[in-house]
Formats: sequence, C-alpha cells, structure tokens
Amino acid sequence: MPQKNVVAAGLADECEVQLSYSLGHAKPVSIQVQTFGTGKVEEDTILQRLEANFDFRLGSIIREFNLRHLPGENKAGFYRKLAVHGQLGKSFAELPWEKTDRAEERLR
Repeated sequence: MPQKNVVAAGLADECEVQLSYSLGHAKPVSIQVQTFGTGKVEEDTILQRLEANFDFRLGSIIREFNLRHLPGENKAGFYRKLAVHGQLGKSFAELPWEKTDRAEERLR
C-alpha cells in the first residue's frame, strides 16, 4: 500500500516499506523505508511523509482494507484464491491495498 503510493508520487522508482509489530502494541515498533538507491528524496523524508499520511495501527489497516468483510463479499473463497493466484489475478484488480489514492495530494 504505502510503497505503491511512494512510487506513484514520484518519490522513488522502487520502494519497500517494512513494518514490524510487537504483541501488545497497536502501532508498529519499527518502520523502515528502502528505495534501493532510486529515491528522488531522502528515505527519512519518505518515512516522515508516510507516517503523516498513513495510519499503520493494526485496527486501522483492518478497517481501511475492509478485511473483516472482504471475504464475505467474495463468496468464492477470497483468501484461498488470493493465496493461490496472488493479487495479480483478474478477480483481484480492485484490491483495496493496490490503490494509489494518496500519491498526488498527500505525499508530495
């Protein structure tokens, strides 16, 4: 999710965002950004923009991606199909985590 927005905003050509969680903590205990030398701005700047524009708390991710109800809306075994085909199958073209809706106005 955030890495696609970073690339779509033109902040880097490649981006990986690593979130590390610990039991008992709603927020990540660590957020790392790696642009593999393709960043147009510093990785620390990208990290600051991500933290300002994305809520990485687990409950927020569940709500934002509709993870509780998404399987019920896709009766053909949503998670099973996702595990087999990945997010690249035709039926998964509109997955909520594939959106780049925050690229232009929020990350620049």
